[in-house]
Amino acid sequence: MLAGLQGLTVRGRCFLAAGVTCALCGLALRERDPVRVGVLLAALPLVAVALVTRTRYRLACARRLEPARVAVGRTATVVLRLDNVSRLASGVLRLQDSLPPALGSAPRFLLDQVEPRGVREAGYPVTPAQRGRYAVGPLTVWLTDPFGLCELPRSFATVDGLVVTPRVWSLPPVRLGGEWTGGGEASARSMASAGEDDAATREYRQGDDLRKVHWRSTAHRGEMMVRREERPWQSRAAVLLDTRARAHRGVGVDSSFEWAVSAAASIGLHLAGGGYHLRLVEDTGDGLPASAPAVTATTLLDRLAGLQPSNGQSLRLAAAQLRRSGEGLVVAVLGALDPADAQALARLRHGAAACVAVLLDPLDWAAGGRRRGSGRGDGRGDGGDSDEAAARLLAAAGWRVLRAGRGSELAGLWPQAAPAMVSAQPVPAVARGRS
Repeated sequence: MLAGLQGLTVRGRCFLAAGVTCALCGLALRERDPVRVGVLLAALPLVAVALVTRTRYRLACARRLEPARVAVGRTATVVLRLDNVSRLASGVLRLQDSLPPALGSAPRFLLDQVEPRGVREAGYPVTPAQRGRYAVGPLTVWLTDPFGLCELPRSFATVDGLVVTPRVWSLPPVRLGGEWTGGGEASARSMASAGEDDAATREYRQGDDLRKVHWRSTAHRGEMMVRREERPWQSRAAVLLDTRARAHRGVGVDSSFEWAVSAAASIGLHLAGGGYHLRLVEDTGDGLPASAPAVTATTLLDRLAGLQPSNGQSLRLAAAQLRRSGEGLVVAVLGALDPADAQALARLRHGAAACVAVLLDPLDWAAGGRRRGSGRGDGRGDGGDSDEAAARLLAAAGWRVLRAGRGSELAGLWPQAAPAMVSAQPVPAVARGRS
């Protein structure tokens, strides 16, 4: 009863207060009719409390997300299913699902009655404005009486996860060059230059197909030998994403960090769709290893969905990891660079390797895209000397540098990544999109 009294609504408390007041006034005036009215008014909320607290509904809740992974700005539908598994019909039920602020306000529903063994479904849309991993739920059910005098909450423990992936831009097809690595028939022949028995075969391992047994080598070695599998030529690429908090400016969805994450997702999916074996590397050295393109597209978005700025201070660890792996194509999405980081990245370019840098101007995000030129007519304001020096250093090392500012459209910048765009002319200024 104590919990029920705490669950009295404003209407129920008003009835109780009015009844007590009316009864006291009747006693003071020695009038029976006001006392009777007061008792009736005070009894109504108390009866409602007794009915609600003695309710023994057995309810089951299930939630379905359609889809469970959605991009920023797209709409997902949350479908709630409520089952009355008891033998009694439920009373009036008020439902409220819990949502994080990024997904909007908590939706509310009112169900008049659910018959025994009955099922009710209710759905509502969510349109996330920012990427991330969000918990949807738990669902809270308020048991109430028909007059709305008392409400008691009951919460379910079920919580479902909604993955909001970054915004992805469609990029035009561009042949980047320098991407082919791996082995093939020519590689196998090179390996066999020292002799077929030494390089083109290996020892038999349990589970190997007997049709691959190389009988000539087996007779020569005196042990079971099988032919080596030839590795097909593969196009391999690495996407380096600068997640350092110190290298970005802006807050929330309008920050340079969010633009960089969307750029990395767009470039990664573009390369994966072109048949690349993709690898994601972050400034801390973490990321995703190379995998099949069909898997990479999903794992890349899942990884970037929950990515947060790091406390890293340098890109040298990521550069060292890329140098050891020897990827054929490197695409780096970078924030503010100091000379040491630019020098470490410049050393990645060697031989026929292709390196593309999408270099952001974080100060442009800090100024809200309202930076003015410094008299040079290049659209860059004060404080861009360090970025300009880093861009020239990378370009001198053979990198193809794409400058991006707040409002830039990656699809318009991407054609500059083609080898034909590399020249000895100065690095192009920050490209801006339509405001």
